[in-house]
Amino acid sequence: MAERERKGLVARWLEGKERSEEYARSTLPTNRFSLFWDILKGRFGRLMLVNLLVMLFFAPMIVLFVFRYLTLGSQGIVGPYGAGLGVGYPVIPNVGGVAELTKFRLDVVYFSLLIPAGAIAAIGVSGGMYIIRNLIWTEGVFVANDFLRGIKRNYLNVLEAILLFTVLVFLAQTSGNLADMFIASSDPLAGWMLASKIVGFVFVALAILICLWMISLGVNYKQGVWALFRNALVMTIGTFPQTLLFAAIAVAPIFLILFGSTLFVAIGVIFYLLIGFSFAMLVWMNYSQWAFDRFVNPNIGVAVGRGLYNKDAKKGDKPATSMPADSAALREYRRMIVAQGKSKLVCRPIKPIDDGVEIYQLPESFSRDDLRRLKESKDAMDEDVKAFEEEHKNDEQYVEYNRQFEERERALEEENGKKKKKPKKPPKMLNKR
Repeated sequence: MAERERKGLVARWLEGKERSEEYARSTLPTNRFSLFWDILKGRFGRLMLVNLLVMLFFAPMIVLFVFRYLTLGSQGIVGPYGAGLGVGYPVIPNVGGVAELTKFRLDVVYFSLLIPAGAIAAIGVSGGMYIIRNLIWTEGVFVANDFLRGIKRNYLNVLEAILLFTVLVFLAQTSGNLADMFIASSDPLAGWMLASKIVGFVFVALAILICLWMISLGVNYKQGVWALFRNALVMTIGTFPQTLLFAAIAVAPIFLILFGSTLFVAIGVIFYLLIGFSFAMLVWMNYSQWAFDRFVNPNIGVAVGRGLYNKDAKKGDKPATSMPADSAALREYRRMIVAQGKSKLVCRPIKPIDDGVEIYQLPESFSRDDLRRLKESKDAMDEDVKAFEEEHKNDEQYVEYNRQFEERERALEEENGKKKKKPKKPPKMLNKR
């Protein structure tokens, strides 16, 4: 007996409270900020793998910008505007606007190629965003399978967002290069072109925010082409300060590459090779989940706070879902429950296993008194279970569950009562020979 108690004590020490469902839920983060750090620290390896997959599809876009940079640099060295300004042969007396014209011609080619490169990058974004969303929801993730599943489910929505962005970038860059060329050549239309350049880049900045919302909305909800753009525009305007802040945080490391010194450029490149794309997607998707929980999910009957633990909820409380009683999602859920049939494990309270009542353990050599104590402990447990069932039988979850089947049974009885039984036809008499 002492040996068994000692083993049970050691087992409780080893297993601890982790066996309970309450403890398992309590280990989840309690807010979005802690969830972000929890994923960044605990899933760093998976973030690196997702980053690698996404970067493979961004490779054409990266190569395109590298070649553009090298081409513009070489033109600055061998072009007529960089060859001594008339000292030597041939002599070009007027080089005003030549550099701008060369850049205009090059950018027309490179930024038009940016559109198909963006379509390829959309493949990586659709798969990567789907995995990041599942990580935030604390769901099991199989990177390869989920990446392919995310492409299948989300590619068209992501493609719509990236095509919108790349086309606007092409138009804004073309307008800006024309403005530079007109200003350099002192054209009378230079002022109008400068205004169009400013407006174009303002639209590009706004398009970045809208496209980010289009991507996160497309990954979370099924929507049409126009509805996706409209809802993204509403979210951008309605949450503009927060959206601007988290979009800046998501892409902040890229400024090290664009505007930093040699050391910071190297740090930025290494960061993006490791988790740069995953970091940006994690920041943005984590923020967008917060916005959906606050402004969208309660209105459409979708559970809120997925991946988070509500520390203020008491044991036995329902998860925070904020489902309206007449929502389409809840009606569909009830219909599925009725179709599957009534479950004996769900229709009534079942006392969870705890330390309240223990079954008496028979020793290796037991007596009649030990059998009596064993029976008493079993009877006490039965009474405890019945008391628990009696105490909780009127809880909302059981009453609501049973009511659905009672309504279904009444509806079937009424339907059967309305059907009139057709009289049986008498058998035909056989003709006598």
